[in-house]
Amino acid sequence: MAVREIRHRLPEAFLAQLDEAYSPLTVEKVLLGMSGRRDTTLRVNTLRATVQDVAKQLQKQGIKFQRVPWYRDALDLKNANERAIQKLPLYSEGGVYLQSLSSMLPPLFLAPRPGERVLDVAAAPGSKTTQMAAMMENRGSLVANEPDAIRRERLAYNLNVQGVTIAQVLAGPGERLGAQMPESFDRVLLDAPCSGEGRFLANRPITYRGWSEKAVHQCAKLQKKLLQSACEALKPGGFLVYSTCTLNEEENEEVLAWGLQTLPLKLMPPPVEVPGALPGRTGGRPASLQYSVRILPSQTMEGFFAALLQKKGKPNAS
Repeated sequence: MAVREIRHRLPEAFLAQLDEAYSPLTVEKVLLGMSGRRDTTLRVNTLRATVQDVAKQLQKQGIKFQRVPWYRDALDLKNANERAIQKLPLYSEGGVYLQSLSSMLPPLFLAPRPGERVLDVAAAPGSKTTQMAAMMENRGSLVANEPDAIRRERLAYNLNVQGVTIAQVLAGPGERLGAQMPESFDRVLLDAPCSGEGRFLANRPITYRGWSEKAVHQCAKLQKKLLQSACEALKPGGFLVYSTCTLNEEENEEVLAWGLQTLPLKLMPPPVEVPGALPGRTGGRPASLQYSVRILPSQTMEGFFAALLQKKGKPNAS
């Protein structure tokens, strides 16, 4: 799809925002990344399978793939879609999880370890929750929160299929978790509800039909409440990841800047290097915002934003 056609389909206010934020060359790159379908990617669930076993089974099916250099458990499929993978026993038995590469970044940034107590503030449908459980080797405690009943049911289903035994599913508003469980977690993941700009595909109006500037403002307002709650739930010295699948600064850098000024948090350098990733934009905000990471949409990755923070203060004795 040509750039002109893409521009004709996407919301005008969104395009104006892009044009203001980036150079013409980068805007064209972003729009081409929204031009059509993206590669199907998956994560090997190491609670149920090994990368070697999955590779052999895919090869038997004639499915071509590439390893992802920055994540050993991720595969980029070259000649198979999600429907083809869903037909395989490998999928129904929980050996793999269909997940975008960008979505795998927040757990990698957070790096939960076996035996720790971890909170996932907005967990459904469970891609990052199940990834963290695998990283923790099903040892420790993982609290997965989801206020929506239908999405919570899907979360519980995915946890079961993926063999997760350390997760407790909660149903409350994420904004209240910090007050309910103050300084209770070693690590907290806040993959915040957002306007979803990084997932736009020009040939799929459903991906951008609900977008509006008002929705962006509402998301940013909620994100600040969730970030405060996540910080309150975190132990001093603990780590927190803030992430979204959107591109605008209001939901990303501006929320982080508010958090750095309001909450006892400091930004940390990203622990994972992703080719082509851009540093966060400072623009008069705290210089440490350059430690945040923005992924532009492409054939292999959705647009994304992620940042690793640490809570100030000495770790609790435990």
